[in-house]
Amino acid sequence: KDIDECATGTHNCRADQVCVNLRGSFSCQCPPGYQKRGDQCVDIDECTLPPYCHHRCVNTPGSYYCQCNAGFQLASNNHTCVDINECDANNPCAQQCYNILGSFICQCNPGFELSSDRINCEDTDECRTSSYICQYQCVNEPGKFSCVCPEGYQVVGGRTCQDINECETTNECREDEICWNYHGGFRCYPRNPCQEPYVLTSENRCVCPVSNAICRELPYSVVYKYMSIRSDRTVPSDIFQIQATTIYPNTINTFRIKSGNENGEFYLRQTSAVSAMLVLVKSLSGPREHIVDLEMLTVNSLNYRTSSVLRLTIIVGPYAF
Repeated sequence: KDIDECATGTHNCRADQVCVNLRGSFSCQCPPGYQKRGDQCVDIDECTLPPYCHHRCVNTPGSYYCQCNAGFQLASNNHTCVDINECDANNPCAQQCYNILGSFICQCNPGFELSSDRINCEDTDECRTSSYICQYQCVNEPGKFSCVCPEGYQVVGGRTCQDINECETTNECREDEICWNYHGGFRCYPRNPCQEPYVLTSENRCVCPVSNAICRELPYSVVYKYMSIRSDRTVPSDIFQIQATTIYPNTINTFRIKSGNENGEFYLRQTSAVSAMLVLVKSLSGPREHIVDLEMLTVNSLNYRTSSVLRLTIIVGPYAF
């Protein structure tokens, strides 16, 4: 009957060896993960042998294990490394998360930008990026911006300011007044602008009757006109044309600025025998009102002289738009 030396303790195997009973004998072997070198058992470095780990191999006494790089985790076979979807597992981004192999990228919604930690999002102050983003004033809001316009204007297309025509909407002009819209507001002017001894003959036209002795020293007619210009208009600029309404034979017409040009903002250029162009030569800033009298003097061959005046009210808006 075979004697089990391993069970009876009659073997001479070292403490780091494993006794294996044989029929009529016994054998001293190394435990798994070790190999014999002479009489000693030394650890086997499995990291130098297949099957290799996908990323990193760590040898241990009698065994080994696999490790994965950051952003990966071990598959069920304990050898292969699979990507961790950080966006699904625990979304670290403040707004938008995009998974990439071994990592992730954070992005922000429109109107925000990534902060220095590349995770959180900070509001983008669009108003500071450009002074031309709005025609008048930019108001920054979380994730966006808006443009506002001054009183008398409305926002068009999100950024541009357009004049509101108060004469077509709501105004405070009386029945005996006419409403005149200008850039940024409106004004009320009398429907009958004539002052003694002038009488109204047609809309905006006042005539001094020849039967009145006072009229001999006054212009025969005064026509009232209104116009609007933007503030700081480029100069020189043609702004208004004056023209004779009635042409008499054998007469000579001359044109001049009778009043309202004390600071030299205007120049009257005669363009034909019966017309002249008012030229703006100095930039005007608003809001402001200029009243300029443009006179046409008519002389015939018999030295008969008469004149007519066009009283032009120029309303300069408060802004350049």
